[in-house]
Amino acid sequence: MATPDVDSLFLSFQQAVAGRYSLERELGRGGMGVVYLAREVLLDRPVAIKLLPPELAARPELRDRFMREARTAARLSHPYIVPIHAVDEIGGFVFIVMAYVDGGTLAQRLTAHGPLPAHDVTRIMREVAWALAYAHAQGVVHRDIKPANILLERGTGRAMVADFGIARLAETTGDTAAGVVLGTPEFMSPEQATAEELDGRSDLYALGIVAYLALTGTLPFTANTAQGVIAQHLTQPPPPIASVARGIPRSLAQAIDKCLEKQPSARFPTGEALADALAPGIEKRPEVPIPIRVFLDRRRMSMLLVIPAALDIPLVTGIAERIARHGGHVAPVLSIVAVTALAVGFPFAMIAYRLRKLLRVGYGLDDIIAALRASFERHREEFLYEYGSEPTTRERVLTVVGATGVVVGGAALIGTIVVPHSMLPFVAPVAVIGLYFGLVGTAFSRRWRRLRRGSGSLWSKIWSGPVGKQIARVASINLGDRAVLADRPTEMAIAMSAEAMFATFPKALRDSLGDVPKVLHGLEAHARAIRSRIEDLDTSLAEAQRGGPTRAVSTDRQDALVADLTEARGRAQTRLEELVTALENLRLDLLRLRAGGGSVEGITLDLAAAREFGKEADRLLESGREVEQTLALRRGSST
Repeated sequence: MATPDVDSLFLSFQQAVAGRYSLERELGRGGMGVVYLAREVLLDRPVAIKLLPPELAARPELRDRFMREARTAARLSHPYIVPIHAVDEIGGFVFIVMAYVDGGTLAQRLTAHGPLPAHDVTRIMREVAWALAYAHAQGVVHRDIKPANILLERGTGRAMVADFGIARLAETTGDTAAGVVLGTPEFMSPEQATAEELDGRSDLYALGIVAYLALTGTLPFTANTAQGVIAQHLTQPPPPIASVARGIPRSLAQAIDKCLEKQPSARFPTGEALADALAPGIEKRPEVPIPIRVFLDRRRMSMLLVIPAALDIPLVTGIAERIARHGGHVAPVLSIVAVTALAVGFPFAMIAYRLRKLLRVGYGLDDIIAALRASFERHREEFLYEYGSEPTTRERVLTVVGATGVVVGGAALIGTIVVPHSMLPFVAPVAVIGLYFGLVGTAFSRRWRRLRRGSGSLWSKIWSGPVGKQIARVASINLGDRAVLADRPTEMAIAMSAEAMFATFPKALRDSLGDVPKVLHGLEAHARAIRSRIEDLDTSLAEAQRGGPTRAVSTDRQDALVADLTEARGRAQTRLEELVTALENLRLDLLRLRAGGGSVEGITLDLAAAREFGKEADRLLESGREVEQTLALRRGSST
């Protein structure tokens, strides 16, 4: 544990809570308290403790307001709201114990890195909108939505609303005296600035300003004084966001502009409505299965282009020496063939080899092209955010290097025709090096131009063109049986889809969700076993309905046997439906979590339910074996 910055308040508070909490350091200070990072001793977990300073706690009206804040916030339980663990008073200290969110605030992120990409702003805005929708449904208005009160969880990037420090119950009266303005002027709605009665639409106005700042790095209203800022909120329309942040999704621009309407009635009525309006701006990229992601990994593809250069040089040198000694008049032609074959053939063969593995498990060119297009759109957003819309110096340099490499390599390749045979071992490697680095440099510079212009991925064009089709044909030679994805059982398809989606989550989020893959595999295995059980029962049922192998079963015994088998089959079918439903619920939970509308708690509950379904399936399979034995005895005694 790091040595904390010690002051008298830290020491006296630590002494008061010793044995229950161990303070580590101060996280921050605000108008209504000091926040410490601490360890809760009994549960051995990090927590954030918000302490009302003793001099403020001595004032009854502030102390009461602080306690109302704590009780109000403690009622809220939502994945995008920082949870409250406890509200306590020890030795004259009044404090709130809340979950510690490892990460920084949106304000810190903007200060350190500047404006955010549109897709990040859309996600954050949507997550905060869901949190506010929940709080408003509980009758709570936050009243101070701003970047400093939005935490971004490290690893997952999840936005969590913090500090309901001046929140109040909307249906309650008397919490705030008439004419008292609470909040931060830059993010204050017109009705809040005039101390009018508020509802949730005031928070949505503030959220619109947060999004405006996150996208552009500037506020819609600025002035030298708080009064000047408030006057602009009351009288001036904000500049349309599309005029300041060009190229953002239309749904995001329209949502922000609507949040910033002066009249509450012109804004979104609820946080849910805002989140729904933002949905078109959420990335709707197809799920990319793990095998395709591995195949298209840019690092692996780059190695296929770069490593052969190092491997080809000694090979080309050796081949050129042999050609020079024995090639005679065909030496130049053979040199060109050797250089070309190694420069092109090696990457072609390696890509075909890796594609063959992908084709064998049931994927094809359409899957690759769709994944490449989705990847290109994501990389384009990241590229424009990092480098902007104008060419960079690095891009210009790489363009020159690429062009130089092509010229030098091409000249050296042509030179193999005209130089003396004795010079081939020296000229051929120059051709290989020049062509490789020239082509790679040109490829990267062209890729950056395509990213800037949005003209599509070169790889997607290659795979959708004759070259890609030819590689696929070569990779398919004597391939044998291939998995047919459409023919996979439903439980397998759902489990594979859910597991592929789970693998795309950040590691921290995957760790917080627990053994999701293990439960998915277990449900799938149980479903397969139950499905096999149903098939066996169908066979037995058909046999029983025919009267058995010897057709010697009496009518009464036959009816009883059919009834027992039908009942067993019904139980098995019900269990199969439950298992597949449990799989589907987990997949939907993951989808909702990725879209910003789900919760870790929801997945935890469904995981617990899934384990119970697995136990029920085990019991059914065990009882099924007993039933089979009984039925076998019955059939034997009937013959």
